[in-house]
Amino acid sequence: MMIFCCRPRPDSHNTCYLPPTPVEIAMTQRDQMEYDVVIVGAGPAGLSAAIHLKQLAAQHARKISVCVLEKGAEIGAHIVSGAVIDPIALNELIPDWKEKQAPVTNRVTQDHFWWLGETAQFQFPSTLLPPLMHNQGNYIISLGKLCRWLGTQAENLGVDLFPGFNAREILYGDDGSVNGVITGDMGIARDGSHKHTFSAGIELHARYTLIAEGTRGSLTKSLEQAFNLREHSGPQKYGLGFKEIWQVNPERHQQGCVIHTLGWPLNNDTGGGGFIYHLEDNRVAIGFVVHLDYPNPYLNPFEEFQRFKSHPAIRPLLENGQRLGYGARTINEGGIQSLPSLIFPGGALIGCSAGFVNLARIKGTHNAIKSGMLAAESIMETLADQQAPLLHSYPEKLRASWLWQDLYKVRNVKPALSTWGTIGGLLYAGTDMWLHTLGLRLPWTLKHKKADHESLVTATKAEPIHYPAPDRKVTFDRPSSLYLSNIHHEEDQPIHLTLADPELPIAYNLAHYAAPEQRYCPAGVYEIIQKDHQDFLHINAANCIHCKACDIKDPLQNITWVPPEGGSGPFYDAM
Repeated sequence: MMIFCCRPRPDSHNTCYLPPTPVEIAMTQRDQMEYDVVIVGAGPAGLSAAIHLKQLAAQHARKISVCVLEKGAEIGAHIVSGAVIDPIALNELIPDWKEKQAPVTNRVTQDHFWWLGETAQFQFPSTLLPPLMHNQGNYIISLGKLCRWLGTQAENLGVDLFPGFNAREILYGDDGSVNGVITGDMGIARDGSHKHTFSAGIELHARYTLIAEGTRGSLTKSLEQAFNLREHSGPQKYGLGFKEIWQVNPERHQQGCVIHTLGWPLNNDTGGGGFIYHLEDNRVAIGFVVHLDYPNPYLNPFEEFQRFKSHPAIRPLLENGQRLGYGARTINEGGIQSLPSLIFPGGALIGCSAGFVNLARIKGTHNAIKSGMLAAESIMETLADQQAPLLHSYPEKLRASWLWQDLYKVRNVKPALSTWGTIGGLLYAGTDMWLHTLGLRLPWTLKHKKADHESLVTATKAEPIHYPAPDRKVTFDRPSSLYLSNIHHEEDQPIHLTLADPELPIAYNLAHYAAPEQRYCPAGVYEIIQKDHQDFLHINAANCIHCKACDIKDPLQNITWVPPEGGSGPFYDAM
């Protein structure tokens, strides 16, 4: 894989290099390990698949070897989510999760939905909201903590967990089927040479490989191209979500309170909204999501989050509090219309690699867990019958499950918001969801018209947005926020953000869209600098928090995100 800079770099420490040749790669000696199932990604989908495989093996008195790869330094290190969880899937996976002390204890006690104006707030009456948008019976959790707990349950069942190892390549058999993955090499210098710490990646061979690497994963993209998995699906749609953890004054804390917002600071043609979840111990999770099909290239999602916190209805909650954590990640929003084909010879896509988030409910964990369980059931059936490596029963099981109904009921929400804006889309989506509640349904499914990277208008047609300077009390800048993400990247390693054409960021993005990568990245990775009166794109790869917004939003799809050295990136404690 070639690592590009955008023109020769003006600073010596970002020198480009030529990658190893195919002959050099072929000569690399790699250790090999054999498993029945290899799972890429230790999020809720991957861990649930591993747990359920072991549960089913025990029920049928069979032995099955399972391993889970996780690119984060620890299980949960890269997990960031709201998160309010519907426990329906957890009840099925581990019925005695309460007795086993799962970190799911903060039951929702209050549920509010606000429309924000610039200075005012309007609360939607709960009776107007479709029942599926209510949160009674749900829990406010840290998804990172839940994944750590699920990891412990998996280990207790005999699953091999390998945190700190990324899956860099797909292994293919002679018949073209997937035979496993290769983990990334460790200890490669930026110039491509091997450092004294060099360790070649490992070949993990498997009868079945489950891809659970999350939103916009590099292996998922590769598999979609190799097997044409998106031939019959619409484009995937995404949001960019921000989250902070705050310690607030006890008198302003209401444990179990859930608040969702629409409206300000976004205008009608930009989708998104905010959330405030009151955790235990006087802590609050506050966040904001911007849909990545926004048209204005001057929009800065990070700054919109800062403006959101300054609203008169929200600022008092945070004043005199302490900000403890910051993170960001992209979220699947396309729904059923955007699901690729879920199976390929030798494996399947599960969780956010496929895209099972319910946008209207702002929830995906329950569907991720269920998808992992259904994939596990399909694998066990196929192994028992000695069938071919295509997991035919997995998509069949999905369509017969409550997961499919969960997504089907909200299939028109995202297309409506994209087509008619927030107000018109909300009215349409609300009507559609109420009809489902009443046992009726509209006989059509709206389609997504274009991918998110196609949505920007040129800078000459857009209104520049001037954001206020941070007050460092409630609003902050990106550098101070990144400090709270606990980012670590080995400086002397290949840049993991590659450019197909190193000329395009200046010749096209800057010329037509005023270099939007400077604004849509939540970590300040991309920066236009000048030297000798020439513009250059500087890539601050060490800032990357692995959200993959650049891979999604770049107008010409010139940027590709690949995993850096295993264990790199943010280290989220309780996000």
